Amino acid sequence: MSDLAYWLTLVDVPYLGGYRISQLLRHGTPPQLCQMPAEQMMAIGLKPAQITRLHQPRLRHIERCLAWAEQPNQTILTLDSPHYPSLLKEIASAPPLLFVRGEPHWLHEPQLAIVGSRSASIDGRESAYEFAASLVAANYVVTSGLALGVDGQAHYGALKNGGATIAVLGSGLDQIYPARHRELASQIVEQGALVSEFWPDERPRPQNFPRRNRVISGLSVGVLVIEAAEKSGSLITARYALEQGREVFALPGSIHYPGSRGCNALIKSGAKLVESPVDIFDEVGVLTECVKNNQLNSSLPQPENEELPFSMLLANVGNEATPVDVVAERCKLPVHQVMMQLLELELCGAVRAVPGGYIRTRRG
Repeated sequence: MSDLAYWLTLVDVPYLGGYRISQLLRHGTPPQLCQMPAEQMMAIGLKPAQITRLHQPRLRHIERCLAWAEQPNQTILTLDSPHYPSLLKEIASAPPLLFVRGEPHWLHEPQLAIVGSRSASIDGRESAYEFAASLVAANYVVTSGLALGVDGQAHYGALKNGGATIAVLGSGLDQIYPARHRELASQIVEQGALVSEFWPDERPRPQNFPRRNRVISGLSVGVLVIEAAEKSGSLITARYALEQGREVFALPGSIHYPGSRGCNALIKSGAKLVESPVDIFDEVGVLTECVKNNQLNSSLPQPENEELPFSMLLANVGNEATPVDVVAERCKLPVHQVMMQLLELELCGAVRAVPGGYIRTRRG
């Protein structure tokens, strides 16, 4: 089998998520893992049903995916591919495979995500459109989830103003959801890309969308939330963004409008209040420059034997003073190593030493 076929075999194993697969890859490449004796597979934690699937893969299912990837404008990116987006690779549960329809090179450009309510108000939809237009004018790619409401208007705002946009789906790329956005999806393919970690024939399921949300934030240097209820999926995206060391922005709204309560709550908990795109540009400097350099950490000085990506370290330093030992405990690293990395982040302007620890700066 080809290397891609082995990757598909590995991803098709039941109950193996991105984090678990990343652990398994420490024991070998996908071809090596798939050809291990059963005893060795059990020794690295695989269950009997998983071992059976590795030794007896669903060949027809895999062949259909391989044929899908041979079609024009369709690509499958593996986690070890040089074309896999570097920012996304940094997150703890990076998708082992990305199915892409459109131009994959857009995944390497600096992206800002815009997410929000499916039932957004007129003002909310207009804000999504206008912010997207401003972001593409500043050479950012607008990333969202193809949903109705805010997501759709963000995609339209990018497309209608000559920019690129990426839609991350909670279904396979042959199962466009919602169906009302099939035409929009076709336009995005011509001026950006559709992305999914799900097999092309996967139907939309409720449990897919939180996974979709972590990819939206993982691809982006920051996430702007426009209108969100208190228990909105957009808040899940914001939570993932914070965990991944991304900036979170929120558009404030009336305290009397239920659709503003999620955004107002985000602002109360530390998200950046946004009134214009300038408020966003002031905050996303470091990660944007790293993405432009095509190497996430290339613009930062690197210590020897560095074990933790700088973006993950930043995720554990907030807007209030965080003691070094607390950062070390969160990162599960020795205090002296974290101290060295924080000093280097301070030199490049991403964090600042204050009484009681470190805080993130406006650049960080």
